[in-house]
Amino acid sequence: MKPFVLLATRAEDRPADEEYELFLRYTGLDEGQLHRVRLEAGPMPDFDLDELSGIFVGGGPFNASDPPETKSAVQHRVEAEFQALLERVVARDFPFLGACYGVGTVGAYLGATIDRTVGEPISVVPVTLTDAGASDPLLAGMPQTFEAFVGHKEGISSLPAPAVLLGSSPDCPVQMFRVAANVYATQFHPELDVDGITTRIHAYAGYGYFASDELELTLAAVRRAAVSHPSRILRTFVERYAVD
Repeated sequence: MKPFVLLATRAEDRPADEEYELFLRYTGLDEGQLHRVRLEAGPMPDFDLDELSGIFVGGGPFNASDPPETKSAVQHRVEAEFQALLERVVARDFPFLGACYGVGTVGAYLGATIDRTVGEPISVVPVTLTDAGASDPLLAGMPQTFEAFVGHKEGISSLPAPAVLLGSSPDCPVQMFRVAANVYATQFHPELDVDGITTRIHAYAGYGYFASDELELTLAAVRRAAVSHPSRILRTFVERYAVD
């Protein structure tokens, strides 16, 4: 099988390694089938898309809506690399699934309105599929409404054509969308389970996702409801797009 790639941007080793482990677990791939590239550590390789089955993007610390003068040199490099990659991915309609930071990367490429009016605290939210989402093959077997882990400072408040809205939550209108037939982005985290999000809560305390005295409240918020359906998206993506 041609490998999949996970493009990651987390600088902290523990949450970065756990993110990779979660993608391995819920895609059903092994390390030889899912190659991780840590973009915060070095430039994006010049991928030959003909040698890949598909591309995943994990979450990360970068916000597309940050003022340019506040972005680090690494963030500017990573954003430029994603723009160049997405030009090829979208032109070929190549299999791509970006989780959380995927909304920022694909949204920025499309010229979507990305701002802080639709951010969500670290929590569990109900995601409801649109009619297009309910009929999308990547979401086959998913309930019309399902619980998902979120935690983001920015989001897409206006989604331009040619993107197709697939899912929304009460406070964030764009939780999932598709471009063409095979390019997907989610605002929620399909790779996370409660242990994984607990690791991130501890790792990113002090990063502005919650106040210094809200640690226990945030931990309680991610335990308020069972989350089991989103990870199915990762396995379905692999089943749909794995090629020899």
